[in-house]
Amino acid sequence: VEQCLDQAYDTVPGHARKLEFKIEGDDPIYEFDIKSTNDGLTYNVECNAEEGYIIEVEREVDANDPIFKSGAKITLQQAKEIALKIHPGRVVSNEREVGMDGSLTYEFDIKTKTGYEIKVDVDAVTGQIEEANFELYEIGIEKE
Repeated sequence: VEQCLDQAYDTVPGHARKLEFKIEGDDPIYEFDIKSTNDGLTYNVECNAEEGYIIEVEREVDANDPIFKSGAKITLQQAKEIALKIHPGRVVSNEREVGMDGSLTYEFDIKTKTGYEIKVDVDAVTGQIEEANFELYEIGIEKE
């Protein structure tokens, strides 16, 4: 965890608010929510837990973010319906994210009927599911 946290802080200087541990495919992933000391925004920084390198950085945005608003082709509600069709359950949280590559994503944490929590990312432009993974644990503060 420490190696990944050091890498995350090198990428986004700031303060970690939350740590999640999840499995993407066969890869164990740490995801840190870091409030940047540079711009005050919150970033999701993913790190491969076995290798200790950063694999993805996304900026959390709200519904009024001009980049997300102008680029998204589907609504939050449409994305939620897509996610729940594939992974039925109850949405416990959602986020809008802008990737460092310019990608726009709706992210949903879904509590399944069997009690697992699945994180589902839906592309805000195409409506395709980008990824779905099991969240094994979460430590810290979840912004509601």
